[in-house]
Parts: sequence; C-alpha cells; structure tokens
Amino acid sequence: MTAPWITYRPELKVLDCTIRDGGLINNHMFEDGFVKAVYDTCVEAGIDYMEIGYKASKKLFAPDQHGAWKYCDEDDIRRIVGENDTPLQLTAMADAGKTDWRTDILHKDESVLDVIRVAFYVHQLSETVDMINDAHQKGYEVTANLMAISITSDTELFQALEVLAETPASTIVVVDSFGALYCEQIEILVKKYLEYGQATGKEVGVHAHNNQQLAFANSIEAIIHGANRVDASMAGIGRGAGNCPMELLIGFLRNPKFKIRPIYKFVRDYMHPMHKELDWGPFGEYQMTGQFNQHPRTAIAARADDERRDDLVDFYDKLISDV
Repeated sequence: MTAPWITYRPELKVLDCTIRDGGLINNHMFEDGFVKAVYDTCVEAGIDYMEIGYKASKKLFAPDQHGAWKYCDEDDIRRIVGENDTPLQLTAMADAGKTDWRTDILHKDESVLDVIRVAFYVHQLSETVDMINDAHQKGYEVTANLMAISITSDTELFQALEVLAETPASTIVVVDSFGALYCEQIEILVKKYLEYGQATGKEVGVHAHNNQQLAFANSIEAIIHGANRVDASMAGIGRGAGNCPMELLIGFLRNPKFKIRPIYKFVRDYMHPMHKELDWGPFGEYQMTGQFNQHPRTAIAARADDERRDDLVDFYDKLISDV
C-alpha cells in the first residue's frame, strides 16, 4: 500500500547523521563547538534523532588517530549535551566486528544515549542478533542497519530479514551503502522490508548515499512506500558522495514541527566553510563507483591524490579494467 505523502505523517521521524557519517571524512576529529552546534540545530529544528558517532573498539581504531566521536565515551557526549533535557534522542552506531559492545555499551541507566544502531554485513548476522539483544536488554531502542544490500543476494537478504524480524530491533533500515540503487529498487526493497517487519511491529528506515545524486529522490521514494525513519545530514556531509541533505528533506516534509531556518543558518555558518577543507559530494569518481555498484574506497583514494583528483578518464579506465 502506498503511504500518503501529500500531507505529513506524524509517525515519520528524521535522524541526523552529520557527526557519525560525516566523521568518516576526517576520522571524527570534529571540534566540540561544531558538535554542539549540530546538537543545538537539531533541537531547534525539531529533528527526532541525532547520531553523535560510533561506539568503535579502541583496540581496532587507535585513539591517537581518531576523534572522540569514533568512540562516544559517556564523558565526551555529556560534555556536549549535558543530560540532554530535550525531546531530541541521541544515537550511536555499533558496527559488528568493530565494537567491544559487551563492555563499551553501558546500561541505559548509565548513559545519555537513547538508541543503538547496529550496522552489519549479511555474513555478520549471528553477531548482529547478539548485539541487538544485548543493547535491548540494556534498555536501548535498537535498529538494524544491513549494509551493502546492493551486492547482497535476494536469498541472503530475505533470510536476514526473516531473522531480524524476530529480534527486538524497533527498525530495520534500507541502507544504500554504495549509492547504487534507483527509485524502482528502493520501492521493491522498502515493500520487502515492510513485509517482514510489520508482522512484528517494526518500522522501516532508509539511509541513502548520494553517488548518483539520488539520495534525496530515493529517500522520498522510501517515504512514499511507507518508510517512517529517514536519515539525512547537514549539507549532505558523509563518506564519499555524502548523504541525503537535511535541508532538502525537511523542505520536502510537511510536518509543522520541523523548522528549516535553523538548518539553513547552520549550513551557512558551518558547512559552507567546512566544504573548503573537507571533500564530499557527488563528484565524478563517486558517480562511477555508484554506477558500477562498487564500494567508494577507490574513489576516495583517487580524490585524496592531488595528481589524480578529477582525472575522470584515468579513473574510469582503471575502474573498468577491474570489472
């Protein structure tokens, strides 16, 4: 059934992933003032969730090479938000295989976090179920973010959805990791996720990447077909091509609780200057990896090389030689 979108759906909620996904560009080395500005903007704009970073293992990711938002230690979060006496819910992402989740994710009574988002590849499903159960038992809302679905077989996907539907995760998220999906595929996936999720009372979310400049369009498509949890970031900041821009998403949604002016102010004051220092957006290299349904790591490496950056013909030739 197609969901109404001419008016607003009060059950539709928006998550800001500026710090978590954007931090993949600079190893999460954001200054406190920037993180606080994102937080204040989310509160003022009426955003529902703010993903403040990862709960990554300090054994796997050296603390001297990453900022605080790679780990989201409680003291660091509270330094920014205090007790978070606002309606905004705070989230952190825990990657399967990269998180010491048994020890580093505290009980909800000890944390200002509200939600743990478990991210995983299909071969990590067993650990993922354990992570979801652990976070739920500790008192958190939990979401399941299955990555790289554009290269996951239907059989594997459907088996994973069947398993996830029986976990206490509140939401299962359609994640277009490579920015390779088109609207028709988003429709099929959202309907399939709903088919499995609704039977056990789960919401469906969407996290779109902008390699082919379709993150906003794909987010709209997901909303039309019933996704009630939508990710976006300020000015679309994120790994590689980035994410759905928050200012576009909020401009599309018709819920009067959302306020767009604070977002434009933040983009003007922080994102435009930051874009001169950090590299993200749907550049040609990312367009190609999206078209070829490949991880953007090769495009990220090419754009980090001043001699290779923007030599699209050279990048294309090397890309197709590996296909």
